[in-house]
Amino acid sequence: MINSVQLKNFGPLTEIDWQNLGPINLVIGNNGCGKSFLLKGIYSAVRTLEIYKRGNNPNSAADILFEKLYWTFQAKKLGDLVSKPGEVPLLFNMAIDQQHFSYSFGKDTSKTINSIENLAMPRASRSIYLPSKESLSLHNIILNSREHNQVFGFDDTYFDLAKALQTSIYSINLNLSISRMASTSSKTVHADQSVIRESSFEIERGKLEDMLDGRIEFDESEKCWYFKKGRQRFDIGVTAEGIKKIAILDTLLGNGYLNEQSIVFIDEPESALHPEAISKLLDVISLLAKQGLQFFIASHSYAVVKKLYLIAQQQLLSIPVLSKEGDSWQHSDLLHDMPDNPIIHESIRLYEEEVDLAFR
Repeated sequence: MINSVQLKNFGPLTEIDWQNLGPINLVIGNNGCGKSFLLKGIYSAVRTLEIYKRGNNPNSAADILFEKLYWTFQAKKLGDLVSKPGEVPLLFNMAIDQQHFSYSFGKDTSKTINSIENLAMPRASRSIYLPSKESLSLHNIILNSREHNQVFGFDDTYFDLAKALQTSIYSINLNLSISRMASTSSKTVHADQSVIRESSFEIERGKLEDMLDGRIEFDESEKCWYFKKGRQRFDIGVTAEGIKKIAILDTLLGNGYLNEQSIVFIDEPESALHPEAISKLLDVISLLAKQGLQFFIASHSYAVVKKLYLIAQQQLLSIPVLSKEGDSWQHSDLLHDMPDNPIIHESIRLYEEEVDLAFR
């Protein structure tokens, strides 16, 4: 689990010091304030530790980190990520599982990261970033543009997700074979040096599939996804975007890609979902957090903030909040109160305006 994060001069993030992180962590603010930028910065560091020393991978942590930052932020020169010109470097520090990982580089950095300190152990888990837009209908396009054409367009959050879903095709088939041979759901096998297990998230998946009223499936012969509801099957292109977003999480839980040590980054969970679905999705996230998964959520939705506040109060759960207010980032905890933020202010203003009209 990530314990703390500090950044300086990282793109739009001038300075952030986020301590005492929990199972669920929330970043809120207006459009363009740097929420997604922050999540992608943390994600790049986490994936570096998950790829480092995986199997026979010979690459150094610095080389892996460079690749993740380059393809996640798609800056032609890595130094372009540095906020301020001159001698002030970009700094990133992270404590993960109580161990230290940090790096820095300056404006002139192009191909290598020379200043990196890694005291963290390589991670056996696989974390994921769920972008605000669904990717199932673009699955083959994403893979083709990155694997074959090697061009900017879809960043590593989309590419990693597309590969995770592609891996799931084989994992699901393998799990079906395992279930015939294994006497318990804890049975594990090794395939391509990856551990693939039967899903241990049946309750959470059941709730997600109730929301979907169906599930997605991959047609191996046609190499495309479909949404299946009863005996009917629908092209993924005509399936509602909200359904596809929920189905992606359901698939990653079911195919063994995510486990109890995974960290999940979710950008705007409210996108394309109606308020009731948002509430149910966050209930599932709270259940998964109890099992050990850690979540970082970026949002500008009052419904998301309010629902997480209720979860914090009901479960007596600390949910740290990083909130952009003016030119600075403020810290709060939904266990104690709602944050003082323009998102909250606007909701209150609209309520007061409604009350005003009622008494005219």
